[in-house]
Amino acid sequence: MPATRTWLKNPLAIFTANDLDARGGLVLQNGVIVELLRAGQQPAQPCDTVFDAGEHVILPGLINTHHHFYQTLTRAWAPVVNQPLFPWLKTLYPVWARLTPEKLALASKVALAELLLSGCTTAADHHYLFPEGLENAIDVQVQSVRELGMRAMLTRGSMSLGEADGGLPPQQTVQQGHVILEDSLRLISQYHERGDGAQIQIALAPCSPFSVTPEIMRASAELAEKLDVRLHTHLAETLDEEDFCLQRFGLRTVDYLDSVGWLGPRTWLAHGIHFNPEEITRLGAAGTGICHCPSSNMRLASGICPTLELTAAGAPLGLGVDGSASNDASNMILETRQALYIQRLRYGAQAITPQRVLGWATRGSAQLLGRNDIGELAVGKQADLALFKLDELRFSGSHDPVSALLLCGADRADRVMVGGQWRVIDGQVEGLDLKGLIADHSQAARELIAGA
Repeated sequence: MPATRTWLKNPLAIFTANDLDARGGLVLQNGVIVELLRAGQQPAQPCDTVFDAGEHVILPGLINTHHHFYQTLTRAWAPVVNQPLFPWLKTLYPVWARLTPEKLALASKVALAELLLSGCTTAADHHYLFPEGLENAIDVQVQSVRELGMRAMLTRGSMSLGEADGGLPPQQTVQQGHVILEDSLRLISQYHERGDGAQIQIALAPCSPFSVTPEIMRASAELAEKLDVRLHTHLAETLDEEDFCLQRFGLRTVDYLDSVGWLGPRTWLAHGIHFNPEEITRLGAAGTGICHCPSSNMRLASGICPTLELTAAGAPLGLGVDGSASNDASNMILETRQALYIQRLRYGAQAITPQRVLGWATRGSAQLLGRNDIGELAVGKQADLALFKLDELRFSGSHDPVSALLLCGADRADRVMVGGQWRVIDGQVEGLDLKGLIADHSQAARELIAGA
């Protein structure tokens, strides 16, 4: 039988993340976009299904390029509400060390469902905690992603520099280098998908300069090069981190990154706040990407990412919600709004437009993950879409639909499609018992804090 053709007809507005005109809608087939229609244009061939998008603003599925799913269990925890990064981490590490596979599965499902409801179709997660009993953490996350029907770049994080050796994490959360590398190799061979339409991908992600050794940084870079996968880490998030690198390695953060073989187009970095002009030039020349995490950076008072200098230098730029204990939400459309506002503080209103930051959340984020099949609406791209309605009170009186999503504070998509399949319909995740998930997750969160 011929594949079903679907026409998403005449949207209220559409953002393509490029210069293409799709005011007449999109035609989808086999999970891929096969036509973009101008206003008044008809599909080239008859369509089996027509969806009237007259009440919807259509975006490419939003792409979250930095997160820690497990942290949904420690949101808004009183002892860390008012702490900056280093004391925040030191207080939370012992709690996180009690994580179990069951709790991680619930945390991951909550993060993914929240992302999906916000219009996000692809998420990168940075999981670096592997205490005893949680050695198969990434396998747990793979299952959660498949259950939600999303795409994910799951990064095999690691911590190998514990308190005993001058690092920040407690000893029960660190692993030996050979264990990290063997598991990295296993996960890539078992789960990493290549090519257009990939659902699960794996990257290597030693946590940060203050929690891993230079040896594991170098070995991870060599393995990523050999197996052609991407590299991810936190860098230049706080001045404390810069001081740590200067004291321990005698190097600033970008010099340290270069010294361990990470300064290149395979790498994307979370935060990227505290760079000097020369470092920004080097990052751009190397094609190293930066994930801007505005809510987390504001929550922990870390600083503001120099986005326009980075992009002018040639560094790819995307967005991420970060934590879920430093945000404390997993909402990509609200994160995009936050990026709009904090970047306007730095660069002014005219330089930072809704279209620019939506571009970071879509096409820019796709570039960070090394993907050219998602992040924009064009023929041959995956049918990953987020559809928003403007029928709530907050939107009444608004005039420009695309701008209204951010300026009026859209926080929930009406429909979301991944690979041509509806995963959210009428604001509900298909096949998910949301009330049951919330009850189980809330109980797990209480147990984790209590030490149960």
